[in-house]
Amino acid sequence: MPYGKKDAVQVAEAVANAHYETSHLQYDDENALGYTVSLAFYAARNFYTVFREFPTGKGFADLVFLPRKQHACRPALLIELKWNKSAEGAIRQIKEKNYCKSLEEYKGNLLLVGIEYDKKTREHHCVIEEWEKK
Repeated sequence: MPYGKKDAVQVAEAVANAHYETSHLQYDDENALGYTVSLAFYAARNFYTVFREFPTGKGFADLVFLPRKQHACRPALLIELKWNKSAEGAIRQIKEKNYCKSLEEYKGNLLLVGIEYDKKTREHHCVIEEWEKK
């Protein structure tokens, strides 16, 4: 995803392309989806510190990308994954379980990202929202 864009379709396409490089035989749960997302965002490690299963107080965010100091102008990403459930539901879970509270000290922009894999259609979908701090 180019810096500054919040293109959910492009993110879903990047994850789908990374899926071609993973084992299709074992692509059957949220953990496999997490591996694929990590592969799709591998280059982002140059700009971000990546946390898997980030503790939030009311659960764990699947992935959190916090910008490195020299890239502080980039937004942080809080990613929730869903296997055979909706990306919109992932965003709803982030909000209902108040996952952003664990990032209160973070002062930059924060994007909420829900990524789903639909087993029936074999498609990835993504929803991206900008977090409004209250």
